[in-house]
Amino acid sequence: MKLIIGIGNPGGEYVNTRHNAGLLVVDQINQIQNSKLKSQNYNSKLKNFVAKKSDVFMNESGSFVKGALSKYPSIPVSNLYIVHDDLDIPLGICKIQFGVGPKVHNGVKSIDEALGTDEYWHVRVGVDNRGNPTSREATRGEEYVLQDFCEGERKILDHVIKEVCKKLATF
Repeated sequence: MKLIIGIGNPGGEYVNTRHNAGLLVVDQINQIQNSKLKSQNYNSKLKNFVAKKSDVFMNESGSFVKGALSKYPSIPVSNLYIVHDDLDIPLGICKIQFGVGPKVHNGVKSIDEALGTDEYWHVRVGVDNRGNPTSREATRGEEYVLQDFCEGERKILDHVIKEVCKKLATF
């Protein structure tokens, strides 16, 4: 059994923000697991996962993850998958890596501190579109991740979310 946790920020004002990419992935996984997307061929493979959405703010993710792991004592940290946004990766790209996370990410840092390790799976969903000439003006990362995806970006993200689900089904 594997535990997938999407991290982000709770509350309606954050639903469509870049920081909530991890929560959006888990929404899709839960839809698949609930058989709402029966036509997808990876449905049965994702049944070996428990998928949870953090209900705390990003920078406090460690407490949620530690608590979730304690509810599933048979799942080792090495079978933990944290799904999060990543400004080190361009929008439209995702990476699933063991023990490799972004350079700076306070949510991931909180998890590392709470668990005492970074030796878990990082499902890194790229959200950086600041170099795109049609995107909004370049802003600081802390501000950028709290902004909503624009319509074109959301279409790209929706495609990536489906790809992440397919990749997770093969793990």
